Amino acid sequence: MKPIIGITCGHQWEGIERYYVNQAYVTSILQAGGIPVLIPYMNVTLLAQILKQVQGILIPGGIDIDANLFSHDIHPQCGKIDPMWDELDITVIRIALARNLPLLGICRGCQILNVACGGSLIQDIPSQTQSQINHRPEAPKWYATHEISIQPDSKLSQILHTTNTRVNSFHHQAVLQVAPGFQVTAVANDGIIEAIESVEHDYVIGVQWHPELMLDYYPEFKNLFSELIRAASLKY
Repeated sequence: MKPIIGITCGHQWEGIERYYVNQAYVTSILQAGGIPVLIPYMNVTLLAQILKQVQGILIPGGIDIDANLFSHDIHPQCGKIDPMWDELDITVIRIALARNLPLLGICRGCQILNVACGGSLIQDIPSQTQSQINHRPEAPKWYATHEISIQPDSKLSQILHTTNTRVNSFHHQAVLQVAPGFQVTAVANDGIIEAIESVEHDYVIGVQWHPELMLDYYPEFKNLFSELIRAASLKY
């Protein structure tokens, strides 16, 4: 049987309220051999019931994260936030980790994974760091714009079969204080954290870039999704 991968939905509260997931996330799971199921906002009891039916979780990218969640004031350069979206992701992450479900967080998904587990964020890289890298360049979505270094003993390096690669970049927030139980597994040349992974779970990884947009041009990033599916297959 193919494993079911739950994908948390984004939430639009302006104009017509809606839940949504970008197609690339769904396609990435399908191509890797999983069955994607979208998870919208609902109460914790129902979320716990749903998570009993899935074998893995994908937390996608999206808008900024409320700094109140990690006891910081909201920075002037912080963009849109949504408490319902934050609550959904955090609740799903915590239930998934309690069940040791395989989990992949992408961009915002990496950041909210860190926050859900007790870490904090840089709210605006340009104004809060001395970075000389543009982490939000004007470039095609699939194009790798900067280099990262990967810890050689990490799950990420095993999955990608390298300790150096180039990634695309669409963010101005990033992991600051790493959550307890996690380690940094990749950084950009400016020191910005590009990946984290749990040292307490079988497969819990957060990456700051968007591998789902790179698959047609950088096929090595398919490994992140195929490994998620492989790990989820062991949960039957």
